[in-house]
Amino acid sequence: MKYLFLTTAILLAGCKGVESPPAADDSAAPKIAATPAPKTGMVAAANPLATQAGLKVLRDGGSAVDAAIAVQATLGLVEPQSSGLGGGAFMVVYDPKAAKVWAYDGREEAPSGAAAEMFLDAETGRPRSYFQRTGSGQATGTPGAIVMLHMAHQDYGNLDWGAQLAGSIKLAEEGFRVSPRMAGMVTRMAPYILKNDPEARAYFFTDDGEPLPEGFLRDNQPYADTLRAIAENPRALLEGDIARDIIAKVAAEPFPGTLTLADMAAYQPRKTEALCTPYRAHTVCGAQPPASGGIAVQSILGTLENFDMSAAGNSAEGWHLFAEASFLAYADRDKYVADTNFVEVPVAAMLDKAYLKSRADLIRPNAVIADVKAGDPAGFLQGQDATPDTPGTSHFTIVDKDGLTVSMTTTIEGPFGSQRMVRGFLLNNELTDFSAYEKDSDGVLIANRVAPRKRPRSSMSPAIVFDRDGEFLFTTGSPGGNSIIAYTAKTIVGILDWDLSPQEAIELPNVIARNGTLRMEAQNLRDAETDELDRGAGAKEFGLAEDIVSALEGLGHKVRRSGGETSGLHIIYRQADGSLIGGADPRREGTAEKP
Repeated sequence: MKYLFLTTAILLAGCKGVESPPAADDSAAPKIAATPAPKTGMVAAANPLATQAGLKVLRDGGSAVDAAIAVQATLGLVEPQSSGLGGGAFMVVYDPKAAKVWAYDGREEAPSGAAAEMFLDAETGRPRSYFQRTGSGQATGTPGAIVMLHMAHQDYGNLDWGAQLAGSIKLAEEGFRVSPRMAGMVTRMAPYILKNDPEARAYFFTDDGEPLPEGFLRDNQPYADTLRAIAENPRALLEGDIARDIIAKVAAEPFPGTLTLADMAAYQPRKTEALCTPYRAHTVCGAQPPASGGIAVQSILGTLENFDMSAAGNSAEGWHLFAEASFLAYADRDKYVADTNFVEVPVAAMLDKAYLKSRADLIRPNAVIADVKAGDPAGFLQGQDATPDTPGTSHFTIVDKDGLTVSMTTTIEGPFGSQRMVRGFLLNNELTDFSAYEKDSDGVLIANRVAPRKRPRSSMSPAIVFDRDGEFLFTTGSPGGNSIIAYTAKTIVGILDWDLSPQEAIELPNVIARNGTLRMEAQNLRDAETDELDRGAGAKEFGLAEDIVSALEGLGHKVRRSGGETSGLHIIYRQADGSLIGGADPRREGTAEKP
């Protein structure tokens, strides 16, 4: 581990370590090769019950994709505030036999009746309030996570479809103990709209109207019945009685949506090659648009490749470089990334080494970039987007005994999604990930504007990293709204540049640089509400030391100290001898275990 704690004075004098980075290898190209099987697998997920569900499937001879189905079904039951059957997902899969990396897109989709102005107040022309948007029927898109997993199962499943759901069905019928985080989130959302939906009120509150307490034995027979229907038909959410119930709930006031059976029937998941670029001697692969995480994470890394991050280390110097690269990457991501079925996204130009070198040239060692703007990688004219951020989501990762590897981020968007419940599961509010405006202040169309059958931009960043020989090295990813990009990127820098273990990389401070503000965990700063309701009392503290924070402020960074950067990172790492080790974010409730 390298810890270089530089003072403001040293930084202002100049950072010689970053002025002469190792020469970039312009001939470098992403390299993916076959990787020897690890012989034993691993699961890292956001709740111990979900981890155990995945391990059980691996022990029964299932593949990593089979285990992912079990993990997803269990998370929707025990972590309903973050993901579930009614949401969407992005998944990156490494096939070690074919030496290929695939990206699966199960992102939710807008109905054919969606309109560009649907989140605006008719009188003021401005976006409606947060809960008016997220709690509306208009917020819900066609759910895609389950049919995406079925697509991947057709490619890589070992077990018959439906066998993976048996454990979740049993758990739903017998009941599970409400975790501290779930109980805390129910309490946090109780004063707002969670009680407005009759099914959600009956499920998340006791008979006397109090939020479910920690340790409460919560069963969910409707959820079990829904899983049985999915076991019979992977498109059970998109057709038949369950689909009709979803449409009815979406059509309810306030602000009813326009989702139809035809919209549901038309939905198809997508599969493409993953987005892969070199980072120094390694290769980083992520999801394709409308996920913006693959582009943005790789943009941060491609910019940092022009500096000696190893020499800078975990210091004010290193975090300054990380922050400046993040500001630049977020600006490009915000302006250009959207659903490529509707908008041309200049992916190659945004990740071109020469372009990222030009972005890196804007970074100074002794001062911040005064006014960060998106670049112009390919002569594209797009409006300036200002889509709001809603942290939610869950991330898990799996490697099976044959080396098949899954990195998957799954979501229903905001806490408890739209807070409307159907058949034991919550509906998503993903369409609020679109820009509420169609055009920016200059009248230019925004890439991430609402359109019928369009998928909203996502910050989800499931990633798989390969070593200099192209063999699998580690997975990473996190929940956390648009902060996901920064959370994920810091782990890659931590492992590859700062020689940290997976767990050490996860426990690095979270530092998010977007739209002019440097938001970060700071030591000795506790957010009482966050600690009690989100992470649990007595949770471990994380954050940058005050001397580093002060040094960053001395450079001109607009620092916002935060005690609530609750990432949920999960990593599986292959050691030199081929064995696997994992890491789970102690900011939440995850575990990483072997069968």
